[in-house]
Amino acid sequence: MISLPRALPVALAAALLPLLSACSGGSDAPAQQAEAGTEAGAQAGAPAADALTVSNARVVLAPVAGNPAAAYFDLAYSGADGVSLTGVAIEGAGMTMIHDYAENAGKMQMVMADKVALATSAPVSFAPGGLHVMAMDPGSALTPGATAKLTLTLSDGSSKTLEAPVRAAGDER
Repeated sequence: MISLPRALPVALAAALLPLLSACSGGSDAPAQQAEAGTEAGAQAGAPAADALTVSNARVVLAPVAGNPAAAYFDLAYSGADGVSLTGVAIEGAGMTMIHDYAENAGKMQMVMADKVALATSAPVSFAPGGLHVMAMDPGSALTPGATAKLTLTLSDGSSKTLEAPVRAAGDER
């Protein structure tokens, strides 16, 4: 008989297996742009989200309905140092998680990313095969051709909301 502590990792691994199809690499070709942001050089004391520009946003559905979707976008930041992206919510989806890939024992594995540091000299790209947002339980409103409302939350508590096109699994990522 397998003890509960030994069975738990096996059950968890089986539950996370469908995530790999949504996280796999694909075409990085540019697509429609969804932009939100303000002029560079936000004033001191202003919310950090005012200094954040988001472009090339899109939500890509999984090949199997109900499996997690993925969100991708590009970030440029022109504010004060020490700010991070701490979360992304997608209206119409359940829980979301920021993921990245890291090497472990010679293999690349998807890992959780607590936060993503933002700096004026370092644009950040959320793209297939790298940083991305997993959207668990995508709802029926997330259909190809629709738009999804994404809310990015920063470490200072400010947030930026934008709309992104929803794409089918076979569309360009």
